[in-house]
Amino acid sequence: MWKEFRDFAMRGNVVDMAVGIVIGAAFGKIVSSVVADVMMPPIGLLLGGVDFSNLYVVLKEGKRAGPYLALTDAQAAGAVTLNYGVFLNQIISFIIVAFALFMVVKAMNRLQRAPQKVESPTSKPCPQCTLPIPIEAKRCPNCTSQV
Repeated sequence: MWKEFRDFAMRGNVVDMAVGIVIGAAFGKIVSSVVADVMMPPIGLLLGGVDFSNLYVVLKEGKRAGPYLALTDAQAAGAVTLNYGVFLNQIISFIIVAFALFMVVKAMNRLQRAPQKVESPTSKPCPQCTLPIPIEAKRCPNCTSQV
């Protein structure tokens, strides 16, 4: 049983998939950081100092009555909240990842469609019988005319 498992785990596709999953998880953390730490603060500043991660609606008050200054305050008080700001952050993260993957796929397609070499012709038509003959030929092997 262990031998079968080892053979399965060491096949090329399984190892490639495992590497892809690990790199994808790391890429997801990078994208989350880019969205939360780089992109959202300027967007929030442009929208009047709004922090998207703190956009929420209180559905039910917590043990301590609101208003709550931040989402963490509402959650600490036990309030039930609808966190649409976190959802907006996730949508923006998804768009960034989808765009990055689109660019990778586009680049891979471009590499696969590399221009093919144009081969020089090796034959030409005979002026008398129009059958193909080698370019260097001095006489047609079909009709024996001078070329």
